[in-house]
Amino acid sequence: MDRTEFIDRLQRALAGGVNSSRVAENVQYYREYIDVEIRKGRSEKEVLDSLGDPRLLAKSIIEANKRAGVSEGTNRMYDEETREDSGGEWRKTVKENVMRIPGWLILLIAIVVFLLIIGLVFSVISVLAPIIIPVLLVILVVNYFKRK
Repeated sequence: MDRTEFIDRLQRALAGGVNSSRVAENVQYYREYIDVEIRKGRSEKEVLDSLGDPRLLAKSIIEANKRAGVSEGTNRMYDEETREDSGGEWRKTVKENVMRIPGWLILLIAIVVFLLIIGLVFSVISVLAPIIIPVLLVILVVNYFKRK
C-alpha cells in the first residue's frame, strides 16, 4: 500500500464517524506526518507499516472523539471495511451500527411493566371483589346446606 492509498482508506473510514472538518484535520495531519518521517530518512513503507491499518487508526480517532464529547456531525454511522477481491479490485462493504439498549435500561423497563401488570390485576380484583365475595359466600352456604 502506498501513501495515497493509505490516506484514501483513512479518509473513507473516518467519513462516517466524525464531521468533515475533523476528517480534513486528521487527513492533513497524517499527510504531513508521513512527509516529515520520509524527510527524516525513513522509507514510505516503514512509515506506513508503523502507522498500521488505516481502518484501525480511524476507529481509534473516532473513539477518541466520542470520549472527548465531540459531535460526529453525520447521521451515517458505519464502519467501512475494504477487502481485496480475488480479481484484484477493491470492494467496499458497509456495516450499519445497531442501536444497543443498555442492560440497566432493559431491566428498568421490565420492572415498570411488571409493576403495571400487578397494578392492573389488583385494580380488577378490587373492582370485582364486592361482587365475587358475596357470590362465593352464597355458593359456600348452598353447598353446606346441600350436604346436610
